[in-house]
Amino acid sequence: MASGKPYIYTRDGFMVGGFLFGAHKKAMGELVFTTSMTGYPESLTDPSYKGQILVFTHPLIGNYGVPKAKPIHGTKLLGNFESDRIQAEGVIVSECTSGTKWDSDSSFDSWLKAESIPGISGIDTRALTIRLRDHGTTMGVISDDRKDMKALDRYDYESINFVEMVSPKKPVYCRIRGKKPKGTIAVMDFGAKNGFINDLMSLGYDVVRAPWDSSAQDILDLKPSGIVYGNGPGNPNLLKEAIATIRELLGTGIPSMGICLGHQLTSIALGGKIRKMKFGHRAVNKGVINRIDGKAYITTHNHGYALSKRDMPKGAKILFESIDDDVVEGIIDKKHNLITTQFHPEARPGAWDTQFIFGTFYRMMQNGRKKA
Repeated sequence: MASGKPYIYTRDGFMVGGFLFGAHKKAMGELVFTTSMTGYPESLTDPSYKGQILVFTHPLIGNYGVPKAKPIHGTKLLGNFESDRIQAEGVIVSECTSGTKWDSDSSFDSWLKAESIPGISGIDTRALTIRLRDHGTTMGVISDDRKDMKALDRYDYESINFVEMVSPKKPVYCRIRGKKPKGTIAVMDFGAKNGFINDLMSLGYDVVRAPWDSSAQDILDLKPSGIVYGNGPGNPNLLKEAIATIRELLGTGIPSMGICLGHQLTSIALGGKIRKMKFGHRAVNKGVINRIDGKAYITTHNHGYALSKRDMPKGAKILFESIDDDVVEGIIDKKHNLITTQFHPEARPGAWDTQFIFGTFYRMMQNGRKKA
């Protein structure tokens, strides 16, 4: 970068100056906001944020530093992060603080420097959030050069396949230790979070993370007790080959679960329609209601595309619905032995209200395959 004053520029002409921290470089991506007050290490390492610049509405980010990367229970999964690196392209905060706590390994600023991720502070993030809420998500760039504004016109988030950037290139085997596995869960990995994989392993099954472009036969060759379609970044409507694969796999009747992007892809595979949201759901305190038993839950969200009631796939029933709008937050399709949630039942960060979803999937696997 040059030595001028750093700014946030947006495609729709908004511009505001601030102070750089982290890596001193430019960043370009879709501007999105989260209302989470804590959990910034988990949020920023979530692969679903690939291609995006994350705006934190909470005014103080960095209060408890950044913990050391520690594997979970002898696995290669990191307990404090949702992947092995920061996935967001850049960070926007009101104030970057230098707090610490007992397990801190570095400051927020130092972590971003080490990960080569730029941040900008001194921004009224709540005012910026109101703008994004009122005008909708837009493309933005953190830079000190106004010429970079022109590049925004060529950046089209919706046409980029970010999944191929975060999905493993070959199968990754995650084996439980200390006891015989009850079977194997195959995960079509579109950018699955560490916490999500850990919760699947906690059910007593080995987990295989398969590349996003695996064929149906690749998945079936794993002899799975269950198939999971995980979270990931970007526009689900781009992943036509994966949708065709999912449609074929759903036809087998093998117990299946879709989470976040996986919920969207399974909905499309069954004939539903997924649309871009105005500004999305990104928070750790979003309310959903279970339409079967009427109970409400606090859940973690990170998505900019959604299934609405008017776009439901035929034969599926609404399991969860957003309290705030008409977004369908989960479906159940008994014919295809499928359960999905748009939210993250593993949280990371967030409330554990809906971890019972994993228990539901466990019982589905115990009951075995159904004829679809």
